[in-house]
Amino acid sequence: MHIARTGRGVATSAAATAALVAAALATTSQAGVTAAAPAAVPHTKAVPAIAGHTLVHGVASPLPSAQCQAKWHINCYNPLQYRTAYNLNPLYRKGITGKGRTIVIVDSFGSPTVQHDLDHYSRQFGLPSTKVKVVKWGHVPAFDPKNSDMTGWAGETTLDVEMAHAVAPDAKIVLVETAVSETEGTTGLPEMMSAEKHLIDQGVGDVITQSFGATENTFPGFDRGDFSSIKKLRYAFQAANRKHVTVLASSGDGGATDMKADGKHYYNKRVNSWPSSDPLVTSIGGTQLHLNDKGDRVKPDSVYNDYGAGGGGQSHVFSRPGFQDGVKSIVGTRRGTPDVSMAAAVNGGAWIYSSYDPTATGWDVSGGTSEASPLFSGIVALADQAAGHRLGNINAALYKLAKLRNTGVVDVNDGTDNSYEGVTGYKAVKGYDMATGVGTVNALRFVTALAEAGHHS
Repeated sequence: MHIARTGRGVATSAAATAALVAAALATTSQAGVTAAAPAAVPHTKAVPAIAGHTLVHGVASPLPSAQCQAKWHINCYNPLQYRTAYNLNPLYRKGITGKGRTIVIVDSFGSPTVQHDLDHYSRQFGLPSTKVKVVKWGHVPAFDPKNSDMTGWAGETTLDVEMAHAVAPDAKIVLVETAVSETEGTTGLPEMMSAEKHLIDQGVGDVITQSFGATENTFPGFDRGDFSSIKKLRYAFQAANRKHVTVLASSGDGGATDMKADGKHYYNKRVNSWPSSDPLVTSIGGTQLHLNDKGDRVKPDSVYNDYGAGGGGQSHVFSRPGFQDGVKSIVGTRRGTPDVSMAAAVNGGAWIYSSYDPTATGWDVSGGTSEASPLFSGIVALADQAAGHRLGNINAALYKLAKLRNTGVVDVNDGTDNSYEGVTGYKAVKGYDMATGVGTVNALRFVTALAEAGHHS
């Protein structure tokens, strides 16, 4: 869960990866390296979300969960287990593999080894690989493996690409590498939004997954009730809505709170983050899976809450959209997040392979809602293929399907919650809640139901 922190307006990389990363290396209490910046401007840095904990990084080969438990006291899962857990294999046997569909992934800097790493990852688990088309937006600097900001985003890139591919193995992947890591309202986010709009205008991409974000409260003008700095950034999502492109965003890893602009401290109250909070975006929250080595559940999913917690709560910027009128007793008059959830817990994280850092080539275990969003982008790609066209904004269909039986929406209601950093969160209860949204999915039923619910061409 690489959390990129930045400058003077907004702060958090809301979803960045919680990277439980490498064989028995301990981090210092303040992970990451401060990047140089003018004295008057708060610096930018990338830090793992798990400062002060032993990380799993650069392991020679993936291990079964029993060995992960023995070594690191966590469960660790591979894509074959995910395929069983989410009931994907019957879809693949029907030829629903994402073929003919394109997933767009947006990350600062990217990774110079992303194709090699995806190929290695795919071979390890007997999956077909796919070509990653890299689009550089702006003057992307040369990759420096000694720059913790760049390696943080390279880890995020690796997770995004490998998780999307794990679910939709035949989907095309377009990776947009932007030149500025700063995810704040005056620098980094506009660059990301302009890159997205360019691809949308060019007709590239059926679903966009975003593993970044910033606390609403840290945008310029928020304290005065002036939300224009956020609303001026919505042009990419508005274009996506017109062109029927699905837009996803991770709901964050701070539970019902999130980071302040300094990137070090959490708010002591409930807050939310953008773009997850945008009504034009489908907000992807986090669950914890409890699987055996085959991928079968040994107990129902819980709320992700270990080395981070699934983001969720009420937006302070956006009022309740029409698609949430049916859950107004829970969200009130505000936009509530998340909408739906996928695997994100670090205890139950995903094996990924990377070689961008020559000192730590190998297998990592990663989690965070920046795992969940690319996983769900694969689900959307499958549904687009099944429908024969783009489904576009799926929010209305998602909430409609949640009210019906046998549509593949699986309620998460075990009573666990996303309280985090002393801020009381929300419990996973029957029906919609602001811990996991409508719940998670049984892909065999959900992909079919979502495809049938889509009306756009």
